[in-house]
Amino acid sequence: MLLKRIRFKQDLYQSYKRLMVWKLKHVSERQVMIVLSLITGIFCGLASVILKNAVHATYLLITEPFSKSSANFLFLAYPMIGITLTVLIIKYFVKDDLAHGVSKVMFAISKRKGRMKPHHCYSSMLTSLFTVSFGGSVGLEAPIVITGSAIGSNIGRFFRMNYKCMLTLLGCGAAGAISGIFKAPIAGILFAFEVLMLDLTMTTAIPLLISTISAAMISYFFLGQDVEFFYKVTTHFELNKIIPYMLLGIISAVISLYFLKINKWIAKMFKAMKTWQKLLIGGSALGVMVFLFPPLFGEGYSALTYLLAGDTERLFSSSFFYDYRDESLLFLGVLLAIIFLKAFATSVTLSSGGVGGTFAPSLFIGGFVGFFVGKVINMTGLIVVAESNFALVGMAAVMAGVMHAPLMSTFLIAEITGGYALFAPLMIATTMAYLVVKPLSKYSIYTESLAKQGVLTTHDKNRSALQFLDKSKILESNFIRLYPDDKLRDIVKAVEISNRNFFPVVKKDDTFVGIVVLDDVRPFLFKPELYNKYSVTYFMRYSPHFIADINDSMEQIISKFKGSDRYTIIIVDKGKFLGAMTRANVFAAYQHYIEETSEE
Repeated sequence: MLLKRIRFKQDLYQSYKRLMVWKLKHVSERQVMIVLSLITGIFCGLASVILKNAVHATYLLITEPFSKSSANFLFLAYPMIGITLTVLIIKYFVKDDLAHGVSKVMFAISKRKGRMKPHHCYSSMLTSLFTVSFGGSVGLEAPIVITGSAIGSNIGRFFRMNYKCMLTLLGCGAAGAISGIFKAPIAGILFAFEVLMLDLTMTTAIPLLISTISAAMISYFFLGQDVEFFYKVTTHFELNKIIPYMLLGIISAVISLYFLKINKWIAKMFKAMKTWQKLLIGGSALGVMVFLFPPLFGEGYSALTYLLAGDTERLFSSSFFYDYRDESLLFLGVLLAIIFLKAFATSVTLSSGGVGGTFAPSLFIGGFVGFFVGKVINMTGLIVVAESNFALVGMAAVMAGVMHAPLMSTFLIAEITGGYALFAPLMIATTMAYLVVKPLSKYSIYTESLAKQGVLTTHDKNRSALQFLDKSKILESNFIRLYPDDKLRDIVKAVEISNRNFFPVVKKDDTFVGIVVLDDVRPFLFKPELYNKYSVTYFMRYSPHFIADINDSMEQIISKFKGSDRYTIIIVDKGKFLGAMTRANVFAAYQHYIEETSEE
């Protein structure tokens, strides 16, 4: 039996090798990318369908017996159960950190050359299923994005694609995931360009188009052609509504900043806690919030649907406030409470061990903010606005502020609502929100943690290029070493057989101590009477400004070249001399990388 298994593995490996050889001989890189982007899109669409259906079925199973006219005390327990199951799966099955889904994708781009672990193809889906269906106040979009990205990345690794293709396939996975879960292919492409910051070239655009449209088609086939929030715009945009929409954009920016601050504060507070403390405190707090305000349960998309349809009474279903649903002031108070508590609920869910994303919370908060602002404007009697229109625009505006992605937010709302009738107000509000948030919050909710670690290169193409330069190919090591006890005679011998203009001085164990520059020795070269008089230390130079460690980042090494007289940097490994890097070689490697990754 064991022998058969070994032979089977050998035959499988030989078949794999023959496939790779055939690919190299008969198929161009462009043709391979078209096929692989299609496969990636199909798998992303299937993953989206499976996750949405699984969450919906689980949610119905555990909430179907609930009364619509009174509070249900199971709301107090469900969130803790979901987060506990999530934590147990991560600890005993996945055995890896699954927090910060989209940030993990950006980290893979910045530091891992687009490579993602195979378990990400399913682990985030499995854990988010329990978190969200049991009431965790987060979304499924980030888990499906990391799933799609991992699918694209591992397909690329299986077919041994180069770095440029790996990044493109990872982007195809992320874009396909957004397209599949929202049925929004344009938003998926813009997510890859605006959030992940992939370069927009024809080399990347065509695979992204194929991936997103194939994912959307799979989603349409299994889930039907209905959009996420179908809404027929009955009141079209008028010029006299510009000021109210600009006001909505500003208010959305303030709420976005609040969301970002709460997220950081809660994360910092929970960081010092033990796992059981996080579960107990986080689960209990989330349970109380969901018990008082059921719209905070899970993604909250059903509550948004009620808002858009004007069926506000259903927001009070299974709520402690059901008997007060017809009181207008109380209704506004409940809306306001939901807006501010959603940020807490999302942050608590993630910080206590739940797995999910901030897409859905951003849309949820934005929808409630927009509806609230529209309601208040109408109560003033100064102007009449469509509250449902404001809810839609608020969804895009808050997302633009939280994610720093105004284009993606605009097109996403246009696609998931079935039309572009509100395109102008969407652009106005998202632009205002972004312009207000950006100076006050340099980084989005996805990039701040990476920026603090100094590993965010996706938003800086120069840093990204430097990050992936191969130091071993730039490092020059063919130097003649001198020792501190050597004499001028030894320097002369080194000059005779070397074409270098400087010589490293090292101890017997290769510890670097300085350099001898040819120009300093030149006046003594033809004076034999001095050969034994002067030692190497007489001519030696040393400065920390021209020394860098091999473990330093390329950005740190490049900074050493600042100064008109620094054309060479000595490279050491914990003080041991390894070689040197020159400006010319670094620049040539940088140019080669840019040409390779930008090639059409």
